[in-house]
Amino acid sequence: MPRVSFASAFRRFVTCPDDEVEGADVAAVLGAYFARHDGVRGYVLDDQGHVRQHVAVFVDGAPLTDRRALRDAVAPGAEVLVIQALSGG
Repeated sequence: MPRVSFASAFRRFVTCPDDEVEGADVAAVLGAYFARHDGVRGYVLDDQGHVRQHVAVFVDGAPLTDRRALRDAVAPGAEVLVIQALSGG
């Protein structure tokens, strides 16, 4: 099963334990994670279900390419890492 992990910056605002969940793409993996840890959803996704502007998602170290539909494939045993993205200038 894929493992979902969050950077420590998220843990300052919401309880988001590492967890293993079922899913073949990012949408399914995050959906399964949010079903167990509902309070985290609003920190990661906006009202349309897209990844928030200042959030980055990685699958086995590769950045998420489909930030809207979240259809990037996730292999069994993969790590999905969610971090706060840096922005500004």
